[in-house]
Amino acid sequence: MFEAVEGMLAEHAALEQRLGAPETHADARLAKQLNQRYAALSSIIGAYRDLQRLDDDLEAARELAHEDAGFAAEAETLAVRRHDAEERLRRLLVPRDPTDDKDAILEVKSGEGGEESALFAGDLLRMYTRYAEARGWRVEILDAAESDLGGYKSVTVAVKAKGAPEPGEAPYAQLKFEGGVHRVQRVPVTESQGRVHTSAAGVLVLPEAEQVDVQIDDNDLRIDVFRSSGPGGQSVNTTDSAVRITHVPTGIVVSCQNEKSQLQNREQAMRILRARLLAAAQEKADAEAGEARRSQVRTVDRSERIRTYNYPENRISDHRTGYKSYNLDQVLDGDLQPVLDSCIDADLATRLEALEQ
Repeated sequence: MFEAVEGMLAEHAALEQRLGAPETHADARLAKQLNQRYAALSSIIGAYRDLQRLDDDLEAARELAHEDAGFAAEAETLAVRRHDAEERLRRLLVPRDPTDDKDAILEVKSGEGGEESALFAGDLLRMYTRYAEARGWRVEILDAAESDLGGYKSVTVAVKAKGAPEPGEAPYAQLKFEGGVHRVQRVPVTESQGRVHTSAAGVLVLPEAEQVDVQIDDNDLRIDVFRSSGPGGQSVNTTDSAVRITHVPTGIVVSCQNEKSQLQNREQAMRILRARLLAAAQEKADAEAGEARRSQVRTVDRSERIRTYNYPENRISDHRTGYKSYNLDQVLDGDLQPVLDSCIDADLATRLEALEQ
């Protein structure tokens, strides 16, 4: 498995030369792609060199232990460190989702439960926003339809990192397992008897696609304009600024009404459309590649219930990984990383198992 690193050394050196050339940075998109690949290779090569160094140190300690028993304890410590370094390198060598280095488009929609579901959708958006802020990411609302009580019937946001994140640390890599049905159990504000109700909201997470990732023919688009509407259906704009775009070949429909300008709404809708088309193409490629490239926990299907938020017990449970904790209030305030890590680790274990078969 580790023999593959030898070939990466040459690629890493070549990338270093290209990134040092002024003409490379004349194309910002190319420079970003090369930097991302360089960062990924740097992590692998760094881990590989650490492992080589520990191999040498361990061998020397074991040889010296024959003459001085004091080196036996050092050899045991080095053996543990070497095992950890080997595991880290194995994880870095697992083929990753090619879209893991991208920003994310995240959609939250109310489901069963009426106004309570819309309020819960707002709580989920706040949770993701707080989590993103803690990581130094920027959250940009692309489109939103509010409910009468201040929740969201639907809301779409872009989550964007600053600079070039480390491998596996980009917004899509961290958030992609959030797709599915999120169920909440609590006493709704609309409940006068104090009874606990169950409602749900759906989440969809897509990698944000750049124009070079997806080619869209203008002739394949049907564009309609209409007036924006707010809670209760009332008109919030006297001009036809809202935009609905239908991609005729796939039947994918997106709409945006958040901006006052028709042009801005069209640009936002195109961002969402590109993301959906990229996700559809990736899903098709994964299906054609077979089970080996499918994840046990990844889903963009809202029909799958993935998590329960139980307010009376302050409990959060992920039904795919078995993760459970009793700090729901902290999670909803943005302390989401342990929950995400349970999904990331389960996915990585599946990929490692498939790699070793």
